[in-house]
Amino acid sequence: MTNARAWVRLPSGKRLDLLNPTPFDWEDKDLALGLARTYRWGGHSAWPLPLSVAQHSLLVLALRRRWSHGAANAVAELRELLHDADEGLLGFDCISVVKPFLGEAYRTLTARLENAVAIRYGLAPWTPIEKRAHKRADRIAAASEAVHVVGWTQGEVRTTLRIPYTALADDPLRDIYGGTAWEPWPPALAAARFLAELENLYRGTP
Repeated sequence: MTNARAWVRLPSGKRLDLLNPTPFDWEDKDLALGLARTYRWGGHSAWPLPLSVAQHSLLVLALRRRWSHGAANAVAELRELLHDADEGLLGFDCISVVKPFLGEAYRTLTARLENAVAIRYGLAPWTPIEKRAHKRADRIAAASEAVHVVGWTQGEVRTTLRIPYTALADDPLRDIYGGTAWEPWPPALAAARFLAELENLYRGTP
C-alpha cells in the first residue's frame, strides 16, 4: 500500500478512505445503499435488473435462520448479514476466479475494510463450525442465483462453476417479502430491506 489517499464521498456526506478505513467513516444507510448498488455475477442477469449484494446477503441470512430453527442469536445473524459488507464500501464484487489475479494488494485492501466493519459492528471471528455453516449457506445461495437469476444450468453449476450444491427450488426471500421468486429487487428496495434488518439486529446485540 502507498501513502496515497483514496477518498470516496458517501451519500451521508462522510468520506471513506478505502486504503485506510476507520469504523466511523460511514453511516448504516451508506452501507445499505452501497450493497444495493453493488452487483453479483459481474452485473449479468437474465432479469431486467442485476442481483445486488444486499439481496444476496439477506438470502444467506434467511438460509441460516431456516436451518438454525431460531437458535441463532443477534450477534451471529448480524455477522451473516454483513459477510460481504466490504464489497458495499468498495462498490465492487469481484468474481471469484479473477481474485487470484488481483494480487496481495487487493486482499490487503479488502481485509482492512473487513476489519473496519468487524470493529464497527462488534463482529467476532468465525469459529470453524460457524464458518463451515456460513460457507454452505453462501454456496447454496450462489448455486441458486446462478440457475434462477443468471441462467446457468444445474449441470454447469457443478462442472463449470464447481459449486457442489443443488440450486434451491423455492426462494426463501419470497416467503419473507413476497413478490416474484428469484427476481432481483430495485436498488432502493434492496437498500431499505437490508437497512431494516441491519438496524433490527444491531439493536439486538449486547
